[in-house]
Amino acid sequence: MAGARAAAASSAGSSASSGTPQPQEPGLGELLEEFSRTQYRAKDCSGTGGSKVERIEKRCLELFGRDYCYSVIQNVNGDICGHYPQHIVFLEYESSEKEKDTFQSTVQVSKLQDLVNRSKTARCRGRFVCPVILFKGKHICRSATLAGWGELYGRTGYNYIFSGGADDAWADAEDVTEEDCVLRSDTHLFDKVRGYDIKLLRYLSVKYICDLMVENKKVKFGMNVTSSEKVDKAQRYADFTLLSIPYPGCEFFKEYKDRDYVAEGLIFNWKQDYVDAPLSIPDFLTCSLNIDWSQYQSWDLVQQTQNYLKLLLSIINSDDDSGLLVHCISGWDRTPLFISLLRLSLWADGLIHASLKPAEILYLTVAYDWFLFGHMLVDRLSKGEEIFFFCFNFLKHIISEEFSALKIQRRKSLPARDAGFTVEDICMLRRKDRGSTSSLGSDFSLVMEISPGAAGSFTYETVELVPAGAHTQAAWRKSHSSSPQSVFWNRPQPSEDRLPSHQALVEAKSSSSSSSNHSDNFFRLGSSPLEVPKPRLTALSERETRLQEVRSAFLAAYSSTVGLRAAAPSPSGAIGLLEQFVRGVGLRGTGSSTL
Repeated sequence: MAGARAAAASSAGSSASSGTPQPQEPGLGELLEEFSRTQYRAKDCSGTGGSKVERIEKRCLELFGRDYCYSVIQNVNGDICGHYPQHIVFLEYESSEKEKDTFQSTVQVSKLQDLVNRSKTARCRGRFVCPVILFKGKHICRSATLAGWGELYGRTGYNYIFSGGADDAWADAEDVTEEDCVLRSDTHLFDKVRGYDIKLLRYLSVKYICDLMVENKKVKFGMNVTSSEKVDKAQRYADFTLLSIPYPGCEFFKEYKDRDYVAEGLIFNWKQDYVDAPLSIPDFLTCSLNIDWSQYQSWDLVQQTQNYLKLLLSIINSDDDSGLLVHCISGWDRTPLFISLLRLSLWADGLIHASLKPAEILYLTVAYDWFLFGHMLVDRLSKGEEIFFFCFNFLKHIISEEFSALKIQRRKSLPARDAGFTVEDICMLRRKDRGSTSSLGSDFSLVMEISPGAAGSFTYETVELVPAGAHTQAAWRKSHSSSPQSVFWNRPQPSEDRLPSHQALVEAKSSSSSSSNHSDNFFRLGSSPLEVPKPRLTALSERETRLQEVRSAFLAAYSSTVGLRAAAPSPSGAIGLLEQFVRGVGLRGTGSSTL
């Protein structure tokens, strides 16, 4: 597996030395064209060396290799999972360019491959726990939720219903045989299957599991087809820190598209019958965030996404060496949304992918986090469920220092103080005052409009509400939408089974510094994952500039390829602004842009 990386590098080197012209690197436009044309499936890419998909995947490997040494989990023809990359990257440590020739794997890749093969049946659609980001020696992973008995017992029928019979996630019959299903009890079967899943989590040193589902179990055709760690009856996942952070599924983003891509004021309806998973976060993870989590059902889409991202950033910035798993149901809508936001936010702080330019990190996250992990953009566009577009347009809402991992680290280094403003807080207030320097369905939604004009030509009738004491509170107004699915409200704006610990890697580097390059225990670490850039006075402004550049590049490429062709909002909305962008008008400013 690790040899695949060296072989690819050798091939590239021989081609260059022979004078053979290198094929032009695939650009974001080509990627989006392919993405909006068909859903990625690993088995469709075999034997097509010159295909667009293979070029896209090779480009991802090259971008990962700029800053990391990695091994590869082979998934050729989708043997492990039909909608995971053919070459799944396992990041091992950060490294400089000159150290890549001496790369030696720090993990037992064969053992990891075995755990993956055995654990895949534990999760929906065979989408096993997969590490995708390496930060401070910790793995940030993604997956689908746990498979329920309906999927385990009826996997053939389940795959036919949900994947047209084309999913070969159950190719390994050794782990769950028909004899298991017929002769053994449910408890024994789940002990075996989920036991492998737990072993993989522990091998990756994952401690925190964040579940984005809005229900405890996914029900389809009256059958529990999926489960989740939080409702495992045998409490097999009791040793992990479980977080239930319910987030609307992709169907809810049809409302986002219908409102001309305005997420402010768009609130999910938590009273729907199938929504039964409450928000549940251990107190020790929330005490430092200054967020009133009891109000989560009143948050609009912007505030909810911001607060969840702050939570995830706080978890991965904790002092322990534990990794993080993020999942929804299938792991290809809400999961890539937060994985992509995490990758871009940490990159903007200079903490990961340090050598990549804005266009390169944008390409990497679109290709790897979304396309190669099976997001069904074609289907989502046809239904107007624009969660993919929301992800990158949302970058304007996380440019401030409150989302910076550097700020979190600096706060931890400050001594404890009594209640009140710190000097840093006052400086940040001054900075803000002077401005910046640079998937589940929803039957209906509650939407708080910013202004009556935003609702178009709706008719309004007054609903009198008694203010709750504050003189700033005003009456709300209710409008009737042309769609029965929406109600609009208006108000004024408001061990060995684990990977080596990072400390062990650092100690190994020190102890092996005098060893021969041919020593079995010798491996060079470039820049240590524990090392982060020293805070600079301009760090936060650089963050804003970087994220604005990524967002602008995405909007330009998206409008010229995908073009939001499934939508037809008024010119005053996002489409009008995108058209202005294409004509070179007005989107190169700061974070005050209305889009």
